[in-house]
Amino acid sequence: MTKIMTDTWAKPIFDENGMTQWFWRVTHRENFSLGNHVEIGSFTIIDAMNSVNIEDNVKIGWNCTIMSNSTIDGKKGKIILKEGCSIGANSVIFPNVTVGENAIIGANSLVNCNIPKNEVWVGTPAKKIR
Repeated sequence: MTKIMTDTWAKPIFDENGMTQWFWRVTHRENFSLGNHVEIGSFTIIDAMNSVNIEDNVKIGWNCTIMSNSTIDGKKGKIILKEGCSIGANSVIFPNVTVGENAIIGANSLVNCNIPKNEVWVGTPAKKIR
């Protein structure tokens, strides 16, 4: 069961550069989908060039990088953050990754593979610990 984080949640307001009032940013907003009751920490950047879908009740810590396109190695693909998952501060999510429902990614992790639901992964690269 996923619990709702707050009754006072509000959708973000984006400026012309994709920056929100909470100082997180989305590029290629036309390919970005955001569920309800999502919390995203300041200084997070989301590159939705190849689609990013964040479902309801997701938590993303400060200063994360979520990239559906990598110009360094040419990787690209949709990112899906399933309902109730949590991404720790300073983590990086690579292209073509799905983080499962209620999964937890520890702080400072690099996620380069799909994460099954209800599992805990940490590290660089992220590895399952529970």
